[in-house]
Amino acid sequence: MSNDETIGWSLKNSYMKLPQTFYEETHPEPALHPHLVAFNETLAQSLGLDAQQLKESEGIAVLSGSRIPEKSQSIAQAYAGHQFGHFTMLGDGRAVLLGEQITPAGERFDIQLKGAGRTTFSRGGDGRAALGPMLREYIISEAMHALGIPTTRGLAVVKTGLPVHRERPLQGAVLIRVAASHIRVGTFQYAAAREASDELKKLADYVIDRHYPEVKDAENPYHELFRHVIDRQASLVAKWQLVGFIHGVMNTDNMTISGETIDYGPCAFMDTYDPKTVFSSIDQQGRYAYQNQPGIAEWNLARFAETLLPLFHDDTERAVDIAQDLLATFASRFHRYWMKGMRNKLGLSNERQEDRDLIKDLLQLMEHHQADFTNTFRSLTLESFTDEALFEAEDFAHWRKRLEERRAQQSESIKTVRELMRQHNPAVIPRNHRVEEALAAAEQEEWAPFHQLMQTLKKPYAYSDDQKAYICPSSSTVPYRTFCGT
Repeated sequence: MSNDETIGWSLKNSYMKLPQTFYEETHPEPALHPHLVAFNETLAQSLGLDAQQLKESEGIAVLSGSRIPEKSQSIAQAYAGHQFGHFTMLGDGRAVLLGEQITPAGERFDIQLKGAGRTTFSRGGDGRAALGPMLREYIISEAMHALGIPTTRGLAVVKTGLPVHRERPLQGAVLIRVAASHIRVGTFQYAAAREASDELKKLADYVIDRHYPEVKDAENPYHELFRHVIDRQASLVAKWQLVGFIHGVMNTDNMTISGETIDYGPCAFMDTYDPKTVFSSIDQQGRYAYQNQPGIAEWNLARFAETLLPLFHDDTERAVDIAQDLLATFASRFHRYWMKGMRNKLGLSNERQEDRDLIKDLLQLMEHHQADFTNTFRSLTLESFTDEALFEAEDFAHWRKRLEERRAQQSESIKTVRELMRQHNPAVIPRNHRVEEALAAAEQEEWAPFHQLMQTLKKPYAYSDDQKAYICPSSSTVPYRTFCGT
Protein backbone atom coordinates (compact mmCIF):
# COMPACT_ATOMS: atom_id res chain seq x y z
CA MET A 1 0.00 0.00 0.00
CA SER A 2 1.35 3.44 -0.96
CA ASN A 3 1.86 6.28 1.50
CA ASP A 4 -1.00 8.16 -0.17
CA GLU A 5 -3.37 5.29 0.54
CA THR A 6 -2.26 4.97 4.16
CA ILE A 7 -2.74 8.72 4.63
CA GLY A 8 -6.24 8.26 3.23
CA TRP A 9 -6.12 10.20 -0.02
CA SER A 10 -9.01 9.08 -2.20
CA LEU A 11 -8.95 11.70 -4.94
CA LYS A 12 -11.13 11.78 -8.04
CA ASN A 13 -11.66 14.60 -10.50
CA SER A 14 -15.15 14.42 -11.93
CA TYR A 15 -14.80 18.07 -12.99
CA MET A 16 -12.46 16.91 -15.76
CA LYS A 17 -15.41 15.16 -17.42
CA LEU A 18 -16.54 18.62 -18.47
CA PRO A 19 -15.19 20.11 -21.72
CA GLN A 20 -11.55 21.09 -21.34
CA THR A 21 -12.41 24.74 -21.87
CA PHE A 22 -13.46 24.79 -18.20
CA TYR A 23 -9.97 23.99 -16.90
CA GLU A 24 -6.27 23.72 -17.60
CA GLU A 25 -4.17 20.86 -16.33
CA THR A 26 -1.44 22.28 -14.15
CA HIS A 27 0.80 21.45 -11.21
CA PRO A 28 1.50 23.45 -8.08
CA GLU A 29 4.99 24.87 -7.76
CA PRO A 30 7.05 23.10 -5.08
CA ALA A 31 7.80 24.81 -1.78
CA LEU A 32 11.41 25.44 -0.83
CA HIS A 33 11.21 24.59 2.87
CA PRO A 34 7.61 23.58 3.67
CA HIS A 35 6.63 24.10 7.29
CA LEU A 36 3.16 23.28 8.65
CA VAL A 37 1.93 26.16 10.82
CA ALA A 38 -1.83 25.54 11.08
CA PHE A 39 -3.61 22.22 10.86
CA ASN A 40 -7.28 21.28 11.22
CA GLU A 41 -7.12 17.81 12.70
CA THR A 42 -10.90 17.43 13.11
CA LEU A 43 -11.52 18.33 9.47
CA ALA A 44 -8.77 15.98 8.33
CA GLN A 45 -10.38 13.08 10.17
CA SER A 46 -13.82 13.86 8.74
CA LEU A 47 -12.28 13.73 5.25
CA GLY A 48 -10.95 10.24 5.98
CA LEU A 49 -7.33 11.38 6.27
CA ASP A 50 -4.78 10.20 8.83
CA ALA A 51 -4.02 13.41 10.71
CA GLN A 52 -0.75 12.17 12.17
CA GLN A 53 0.67 11.11 8.80
CA LEU A 54 -0.44 14.41 7.23
CA LYS A 55 1.72 16.23 9.77
CA GLU A 56 4.79 14.24 8.75
CA SER A 57 7.09 14.97 5.81
CA GLU A 58 5.17 12.97 3.18
CA GLY A 59 1.88 14.58 4.15
CA ILE A 60 3.30 18.09 4.33
CA ALA A 61 4.84 17.62 0.88
CA VAL A 62 1.33 17.20 -0.54
CA LEU A 63 -0.16 20.03 1.52
CA SER A 64 2.55 22.42 0.33
CA GLY A 65 2.25 21.46 -3.33
CA SER A 66 5.70 19.90 -3.43
CA ARG A 67 4.25 16.51 -4.30
CA ILE A 68 1.05 15.42 -6.03
CA PRO A 69 -0.82 12.38 -4.67
CA GLU A 70 -0.66 9.40 -7.01
CA LYS A 71 -4.26 9.55 -8.22
CA SER A 72 -4.51 13.33 -8.39
CA GLN A 73 -5.19 15.11 -11.66
CA SER A 74 -4.48 18.70 -10.71
CA ILE A 75 -6.13 21.57 -12.59
CA ALA A 76 -6.78 25.29 -12.52
CA GLN A 77 -10.42 26.18 -13.18
CA ALA A 78 -11.58 28.76 -15.71
CA TYR A 79 -14.38 31.18 -14.86
CA ALA A 80 -15.50 34.76 -15.42
CA GLY A 81 -17.04 37.36 -13.18
CA HIS A 82 -18.49 40.77 -12.57
CA GLN A 83 -15.92 42.45 -10.35
CA PHE A 84 -17.45 45.56 -8.78
CA GLY A 85 -20.00 45.43 -11.59
CA HIS A 86 -17.52 45.09 -14.46
CA PHE A 87 -17.38 41.84 -16.43
CA THR A 88 -14.06 40.10 -17.12
CA MET A 89 -12.76 36.64 -17.96
CA LEU A 90 -10.88 35.08 -15.06
CA GLY A 91 -9.65 31.77 -13.69
CA ASP A 92 -7.60 30.27 -10.87
CA GLY A 93 -4.59 32.55 -11.01
CA ARG A 94 -3.01 31.18 -7.84
CA ALA A 95 -5.04 28.11 -6.97
CA VAL A 96 -4.65 24.49 -8.00
CA LEU A 97 -7.37 21.90 -7.49
CA LEU A 98 -5.77 18.60 -6.49
CA GLY A 99 -9.04 16.76 -6.90
CA GLU A 100 -12.14 15.73 -5.00
CA GLN A 101 -11.63 13.79 -1.81
CA ILE A 102 -14.20 11.01 -1.38
CA THR A 103 -14.85 10.66 2.35
CA PRO A 104 -15.65 7.38 4.16
CA ALA A 105 -19.29 8.56 4.16
CA GLY A 106 -19.20 8.91 0.37
CA GLU A 107 -19.23 12.72 0.35
CA ARG A 108 -17.17 14.66 -2.18
CA PHE A 109 -15.06 17.72 -1.32
CA ASP A 110 -12.68 19.78 -3.42
CA ILE A 111 -9.11 19.94 -2.13
CA GLN A 112 -7.53 23.13 -3.42
CA LEU A 113 -4.11 24.65 -2.84
CA LYS A 114 -4.33 28.45 -2.71
CA GLY A 115 -1.06 30.29 -3.26
CA ALA A 116 0.57 27.37 -5.04
CA GLY A 117 2.16 29.28 -7.91
CA ARG A 118 1.43 30.46 -11.43
CA THR A 119 -1.23 28.99 -13.69
CA THR A 120 -2.48 29.76 -17.19
CA PHE A 121 -4.83 32.31 -15.62
CA SER A 122 -2.28 34.23 -13.53
CA ARG A 123 -2.24 37.22 -15.91
CA GLY A 124 1.20 38.44 -14.88
CA GLY A 125 0.87 37.54 -11.21
CA ASP A 126 3.25 35.22 -9.39
CA GLY A 127 0.47 32.90 -8.19
CA ARG A 128 1.82 33.01 -4.67
CA ALA A 129 0.19 34.08 -1.42
CA ALA A 130 1.49 35.66 1.75
CA LEU A 131 1.27 34.08 5.18
CA GLY A 132 -0.98 36.72 6.75
CA PRO A 133 -3.89 36.52 4.27
CA MET A 134 -3.81 32.72 4.24
CA LEU A 135 -3.94 32.55 8.03
CA ARG A 136 -6.71 35.14 7.97
CA GLU A 137 -8.85 33.01 5.66
CA TYR A 138 -8.13 29.97 7.85
CA ILE A 139 -9.27 31.84 10.99
CA ILE A 140 -12.40 33.44 9.53
CA SER A 141 -13.61 30.41 7.57
CA GLU A 142 -13.30 28.16 10.63
CA ALA A 143 -15.07 30.76 12.75
CA MET A 144 -17.88 30.89 10.19
CA HIS A 145 -18.16 27.10 10.31
CA ALA A 146 -18.41 27.20 14.10
CA LEU A 147 -21.14 29.85 13.81
CA GLY A 148 -23.14 27.43 11.65
CA ILE A 149 -22.71 29.35 8.39
CA PRO A 150 -22.01 27.37 5.18
CA THR A 151 -18.43 28.03 4.17
CA THR A 152 -15.31 26.73 2.54
CA ARG A 153 -12.90 25.55 5.21
CA GLY A 154 -9.21 25.49 5.95
CA LEU A 155 -7.46 22.14 6.25
CA ALA A 156 -4.00 23.60 6.78
CA VAL A 157 -1.62 26.48 6.19
CA VAL A 158 1.94 25.68 5.15
CA LYS A 159 4.78 28.19 4.96
CA THR A 160 6.66 27.64 1.72
CA GLY A 161 10.05 29.06 2.67
CA LEU A 162 9.79 31.31 -0.39
CA PRO A 163 9.40 35.09 -0.18
CA VAL A 164 6.40 36.82 -1.74
CA HIS A 165 7.27 40.22 -3.14
CA ARG A 166 4.59 42.86 -2.68
CA GLU A 167 5.22 46.37 -1.32
CA ARG A 168 7.83 44.56 0.77
CA PRO A 169 9.02 40.97 0.96
CA LEU A 170 6.56 38.74 2.85
CA GLN A 171 6.61 35.15 4.00
CA GLY A 172 4.98 32.87 1.43
CA ALA A 173 2.31 30.34 2.37
CA VAL A 174 -0.22 27.93 0.92
CA LEU A 175 -3.77 27.49 2.24
CA ILE A 176 -5.33 24.08 1.71
CA ARG A 177 -8.98 24.92 1.13
CA VAL A 178 -11.85 22.44 1.32
CA ALA A 179 -15.14 23.13 -0.44
CA ALA A 180 -18.27 21.35 -1.59
CA SER A 181 -17.03 22.62 -4.95
CA HIS A 182 -15.47 25.74 -6.43
CA ILE A 183 -18.17 26.17 -9.10
CA ARG A 184 -19.34 29.77 -9.16
CA VAL A 185 -21.86 31.99 -10.86
CA GLY A 186 -18.79 33.10 -12.76
CA THR A 187 -18.26 29.57 -14.06
CA PHE A 188 -21.64 29.78 -15.79
CA GLN A 189 -20.81 33.28 -17.02
CA TYR A 190 -17.64 31.90 -18.57
CA ALA A 191 -19.64 29.35 -20.59
CA ALA A 192 -22.26 31.94 -21.56
CA ALA A 193 -19.62 34.44 -22.69
CA ARG A 194 -18.19 31.78 -24.99
CA GLU A 195 -21.68 31.33 -26.47
CA ALA A 196 -21.20 27.59 -26.06
CA SER A 197 -24.71 26.30 -25.32
CA ASP A 198 -23.59 22.67 -25.32
CA GLU A 199 -20.91 23.46 -22.72
CA LEU A 200 -23.42 25.40 -20.64
CA LYS A 201 -25.83 22.46 -20.57
CA LYS A 202 -23.06 20.05 -19.61
CA LEU A 203 -22.04 22.35 -16.77
CA ALA A 204 -25.62 22.69 -15.53
CA ASP A 205 -26.15 18.92 -15.68
CA TYR A 206 -22.89 18.39 -13.78
CA VAL A 207 -23.95 20.84 -11.06
CA ILE A 208 -27.32 19.12 -10.73
CA ASP A 209 -25.66 15.71 -10.41
CA ARG A 210 -23.17 16.98 -7.86
CA HIS A 211 -25.18 19.43 -5.75
CA TYR A 212 -28.90 19.14 -6.52
CA PRO A 213 -29.70 15.55 -7.58
CA GLU A 214 -33.21 15.95 -6.17
CA VAL A 215 -34.18 18.14 -9.16
CA LYS A 216 -33.09 15.71 -11.91
CA ASP A 217 -36.59 14.34 -12.46
CA ALA A 218 -38.34 17.72 -12.49
CA GLU A 219 -40.25 18.78 -15.59
CA ASN A 220 -37.54 21.37 -16.19
CA PRO A 221 -34.60 20.66 -13.87
CA TYR A 222 -32.92 23.96 -14.78
CA HIS A 223 -35.84 25.94 -13.36
CA GLU A 224 -35.46 23.97 -10.15
CA LEU A 225 -31.68 24.38 -10.16
CA PHE A 226 -32.12 28.15 -10.20
CA ARG A 227 -34.83 27.98 -7.54
CA HIS A 228 -32.57 25.95 -5.24
CA VAL A 229 -29.58 28.26 -5.72
CA ILE A 230 -31.79 31.26 -4.96
CA ASP A 231 -32.94 29.63 -1.75
CA ARG A 232 -29.44 28.72 -0.60
CA GLN A 233 -28.13 32.21 -1.27
CA ALA A 234 -31.09 33.80 0.52
CA SER A 235 -30.40 31.61 3.54
CA LEU A 236 -26.64 32.24 3.40
CA VAL A 237 -26.80 36.02 3.21
CA ALA A 238 -29.43 36.10 5.97
CA LYS A 239 -26.96 34.22 8.17
CA TRP A 240 -24.27 36.78 7.34
CA GLN A 241 -26.55 39.64 8.32
CA LEU A 242 -27.53 37.96 11.57
CA VAL A 243 -23.94 37.89 12.86
CA GLY A 244 -22.76 41.19 11.37
CA PHE A 245 -20.48 39.60 8.78
CA ILE A 246 -19.42 41.75 5.84
CA HIS A 247 -18.00 39.79 2.92
CA GLY A 248 -16.41 42.78 1.25
CA VAL A 249 -16.06 41.49 -2.30
CA MET A 250 -19.33 39.96 -3.50
CA ASN A 251 -18.28 39.64 -7.13
CA THR A 252 -20.08 36.98 -9.17
CA ASP A 253 -16.91 34.87 -9.18
CA ASN A 254 -17.22 34.80 -5.38
CA MET A 255 -20.76 33.38 -5.29
CA THR A 256 -20.72 29.59 -5.18
CA ILE A 257 -23.46 27.49 -6.71
CA SER A 258 -23.34 25.22 -3.65
CA GLY A 259 -24.27 28.08 -1.33
CA GLU A 260 -21.01 28.24 0.62
CA THR A 261 -19.20 31.42 1.64
CA ILE A 262 -16.00 31.71 -0.37
CA ASP A 263 -13.07 34.14 -0.57
CA TYR A 264 -12.13 35.79 2.71
CA GLY A 265 -10.05 38.66 1.38
CA PRO A 266 -11.41 42.00 2.64
CA CYS A 267 -14.08 40.51 4.92
CA ALA A 268 -14.61 41.50 8.56
CA PHE A 269 -17.20 41.46 11.33
CA MET A 270 -19.01 44.64 12.30
CA ASP A 271 -18.45 46.05 15.79
CA THR A 272 -20.60 49.19 16.13
CA TYR A 273 -23.88 48.67 14.31
CA ASP A 274 -23.97 50.80 11.20
CA PRO A 275 -25.72 49.46 8.09
CA LYS A 276 -23.38 51.48 5.86
CA THR A 277 -20.27 49.78 7.22
CA VAL A 278 -17.58 48.99 4.64
CA PHE A 279 -14.16 47.57 5.50
CA SER A 280 -12.61 46.95 2.11
CA SER A 281 -9.99 49.51 1.10
CA ILE A 282 -10.99 49.22 -2.56
CA ASP A 283 -14.76 49.56 -2.10
CA GLN A 284 -14.77 53.33 -2.34
CA GLN A 285 -18.46 53.58 -3.29
CA GLY A 286 -19.78 51.17 -0.64
CA ARG A 287 -21.11 48.73 -3.23
CA TYR A 288 -20.61 45.82 -0.83
CA ALA A 289 -21.60 47.55 2.41
CA TYR A 290 -23.43 45.54 5.06
CA GLN A 291 -26.84 46.94 4.13
CA ASN A 292 -26.28 46.20 0.43
CA GLN A 293 -25.43 42.51 0.73
CA PRO A 294 -28.95 41.13 0.15
CA GLY A 295 -29.43 43.36 -2.88
CA ILE A 296 -26.04 42.43 -4.32
CA ALA A 297 -26.84 38.74 -3.87
CA GLU A 298 -30.03 39.27 -5.87
CA TRP A 299 -28.06 41.18 -8.55
CA ASN A 300 -25.57 38.30 -8.79
CA LEU A 301 -28.42 35.82 -9.11
CA ALA A 302 -29.82 37.88 -11.97
CA ARG A 303 -26.49 37.44 -13.74
CA PHE A 304 -26.75 33.68 -13.08
CA ALA A 305 -30.27 33.67 -14.53
CA GLU A 306 -28.99 35.35 -17.69
CA THR A 307 -26.63 32.44 -18.32
CA LEU A 308 -29.45 29.91 -17.87
CA LEU A 309 -31.92 31.50 -20.30
CA PRO A 310 -31.17 29.01 -23.14
CA LEU A 311 -31.98 26.18 -20.72
CA PHE A 312 -35.16 27.75 -19.36
CA HIS A 313 -37.05 27.87 -22.67
CA ASP A 314 -36.43 27.89 -26.42
CA ASP A 315 -38.35 31.15 -26.70
CA THR A 316 -36.20 33.98 -25.30
CA GLU A 317 -39.11 36.10 -24.08
CA ARG A 318 -40.63 33.15 -22.28
CA ALA A 319 -37.23 32.28 -20.78
CA VAL A 320 -36.86 35.84 -19.46
CA ASP A 321 -40.34 35.70 -17.91
CA ILE A 322 -39.46 32.44 -16.16
CA ALA A 323 -36.18 33.89 -14.87
CA GLN A 324 -37.87 37.02 -13.57
CA ASP A 325 -40.63 35.06 -11.83
CA LEU A 326 -38.10 32.84 -10.08
CA LEU A 327 -35.75 35.69 -9.18
CA ALA A 328 -38.66 37.65 -7.71
CA THR A 329 -38.83 35.04 -4.92
CA PHE A 330 -35.40 35.97 -3.55
CA ALA A 331 -36.54 38.97 -1.49
CA SER A 332 -39.31 37.08 0.28
CA ARG A 333 -37.06 34.07 0.89
CA PHE A 334 -34.34 36.27 2.35
CA HIS A 335 -36.84 38.17 4.50
CA ARG A 336 -38.30 34.92 5.82
CA TYR A 337 -34.88 33.53 6.78
CA TRP A 338 -33.78 36.84 8.29
CA MET A 339 -36.97 37.33 10.29
CA LYS A 340 -36.79 33.81 11.66
CA GLY A 341 -33.19 34.39 12.67
CA MET A 342 -33.98 37.72 14.34
CA ARG A 343 -36.91 36.19 16.22
CA ASN A 344 -34.56 33.49 17.50
CA LYS A 345 -32.05 36.14 18.57
CA LEU A 346 -34.78 37.86 20.59
CA GLY A 347 -36.19 34.65 22.06
CA LEU A 348 -39.42 34.74 20.05
CA SER A 349 -40.64 31.27 19.19
CA ASN A 350 -43.82 32.24 17.33
CA GLU A 351 -44.74 34.87 14.75
CA ARG A 352 -46.66 38.09 15.28
CA GLN A 353 -47.33 40.95 12.89
CA GLU A 354 -45.66 43.48 15.20
CA ASP A 355 -42.32 41.61 15.11
CA ARG A 356 -41.02 43.54 12.12
CA ASP A 357 -41.43 46.90 13.86
CA LEU A 358 -39.97 45.52 17.10
CA ILE A 359 -36.85 44.36 15.28
CA LYS A 360 -36.56 47.49 13.13
CA ASP A 361 -36.84 49.74 16.17
CA LEU A 362 -34.11 47.85 18.03
CA LEU A 363 -31.74 48.19 15.10
CA GLN A 364 -32.49 51.91 14.84
CA LEU A 365 -31.74 52.30 18.55
CA MET A 366 -28.49 50.40 18.14
CA GLU A 367 -27.46 52.62 15.25
CA HIS A 368 -28.44 55.83 17.06
CA HIS A 369 -26.57 54.90 20.24
CA GLN A 370 -23.63 53.36 18.35
CA ALA A 371 -24.07 50.04 20.11
CA ASP A 372 -21.92 47.00 19.42
CA PHE A 373 -23.86 44.54 17.25
CA THR A 374 -22.71 41.26 18.82
CA ASN A 375 -22.58 42.49 22.41
CA THR A 376 -26.07 44.01 22.27
CA PHE A 377 -27.58 40.60 21.58
CA ARG A 378 -25.18 38.96 24.04
CA SER A 379 -26.39 41.34 26.74
CA LEU A 380 -30.02 40.68 25.87
CA THR A 381 -29.34 36.97 26.19
CA LEU A 382 -27.65 37.35 29.58
CA GLU A 383 -30.06 40.06 30.83
CA SER A 384 -26.92 42.04 31.68
CA PHE A 385 -27.29 45.69 30.65
CA THR A 386 -24.06 47.50 31.44
CA ASP A 387 -21.23 49.31 29.65
CA GLU A 388 -23.38 50.50 26.73
CA ALA A 389 -24.98 53.92 26.31
CA LEU A 390 -27.86 52.12 24.64
CA PHE A 391 -28.91 50.35 27.84
CA GLU A 392 -29.02 53.60 29.84
CA ALA A 393 -31.32 55.30 27.33
CA GLU A 394 -34.99 55.85 28.05
CA ASP A 395 -36.00 54.79 24.56
CA PHE A 396 -34.30 51.42 25.11
CA ALA A 397 -36.25 50.93 28.35
CA HIS A 398 -39.48 51.50 26.43
CA TRP A 399 -38.35 49.05 23.74
CA ARG A 400 -37.43 46.42 26.32
CA LYS A 401 -40.90 46.69 27.85
CA ARG A 402 -42.38 46.04 24.39
CA LEU A 403 -40.15 42.96 24.06
CA GLU A 404 -41.39 41.57 27.38
CA GLU A 405 -45.01 42.20 26.36
CA ARG A 406 -44.35 40.40 23.10
CA ARG A 407 -42.78 37.41 24.87
CA ALA A 408 -45.88 37.18 27.04
CA GLN A 409 -47.75 36.14 23.88
CA GLN A 410 -45.90 32.79 23.79
CA SER A 411 -46.07 29.83 26.13
CA GLU A 412 -42.34 29.06 26.50
CA SER A 413 -40.66 29.44 29.87
CA ILE A 414 -37.95 32.03 30.48
CA LYS A 415 -35.43 29.18 30.60
CA THR A 416 -36.48 28.01 27.14
CA VAL A 417 -36.36 31.57 25.82
CA ARG A 418 -32.84 32.06 27.18
CA GLU A 419 -31.67 28.79 25.65
CA LEU A 420 -33.10 29.76 22.27
CA MET A 421 -31.21 33.04 22.44
CA ARG A 422 -27.95 31.39 23.49
CA GLN A 423 -28.15 29.12 20.47
CA HIS A 424 -28.45 32.07 18.07
CA ASN A 425 -26.45 34.89 19.66
CA PRO A 426 -22.71 34.21 19.62
CA ALA A 427 -20.80 35.31 22.68
CA VAL A 428 -17.67 35.78 20.56
CA ILE A 429 -16.86 36.53 16.95
CA PRO A 430 -13.47 37.01 15.25
CA ARG A 431 -12.98 40.57 16.48
CA ASN A 432 -10.95 42.42 13.89
CA HIS A 433 -8.27 43.65 16.28
CA ARG A 434 -7.87 40.16 17.75
CA VAL A 435 -7.40 38.68 14.28
CA GLU A 436 -4.80 41.32 13.45
CA GLU A 437 -3.07 40.70 16.77
CA ALA A 438 -2.81 36.98 16.02
CA LEU A 439 -1.53 37.55 12.49
CA ALA A 440 1.09 40.07 13.58
CA ALA A 441 2.36 37.68 16.23
CA ALA A 442 2.46 34.77 13.77
CA GLU A 443 4.63 36.81 11.42
CA GLN A 444 7.13 36.96 14.28
CA GLU A 445 6.84 33.22 15.02
CA GLU A 446 4.77 33.87 18.13
CA TRP A 447 1.92 31.39 17.76
CA ALA A 448 0.20 31.55 21.15
CA PRO A 449 -2.26 34.36 20.18
CA PHE A 450 -3.24 32.46 17.01
CA HIS A 451 -3.90 29.19 18.85
CA GLN A 452 -5.73 30.93 21.71
CA LEU A 453 -7.96 32.74 19.23
CA MET A 454 -8.73 29.57 17.29
CA GLN A 455 -9.59 27.74 20.51
CA THR A 456 -11.92 30.56 21.60
CA LEU A 457 -13.73 30.69 18.26
CA LYS A 458 -14.45 26.94 18.20
CA LYS A 459 -17.50 27.31 20.46
CA PRO A 460 -18.97 30.76 19.88
CA TYR A 461 -22.21 29.92 21.67
CA ALA A 462 -20.59 28.48 24.81
CA TYR A 463 -20.74 31.65 26.93
CA SER A 464 -17.77 30.35 28.93
CA ASP A 465 -15.63 32.42 31.26
CA ASP A 466 -12.50 31.97 29.14
CA GLN A 467 -14.21 33.84 26.29
CA LYS A 468 -14.59 37.09 28.22
CA ALA A 469 -11.20 38.41 27.14
CA TYR A 470 -12.35 38.22 23.52
CA ILE A 471 -15.74 39.93 23.67
CA CYS A 472 -14.64 43.57 23.65
CA PRO A 473 -14.40 45.52 20.39
CA SER A 474 -11.32 47.53 19.56
CA SER A 475 -10.81 50.77 21.47
CA SER A 476 -9.10 52.35 18.45
CA THR A 477 -10.78 55.36 16.87
CA VAL A 478 -9.09 54.68 13.52
CA PRO A 479 -11.51 53.06 11.01
CA TYR A 480 -10.62 49.42 10.37
CA ARG A 481 -9.58 48.68 6.78
CA THR A 482 -9.08 45.35 5.06
CA PHE A 483 -7.30 44.50 1.83
CA CYS A 484 -7.71 41.83 -0.82
CA GLY A 485 -5.29 39.06 0.14
CA THR A 486 -2.31 38.82 -2.18
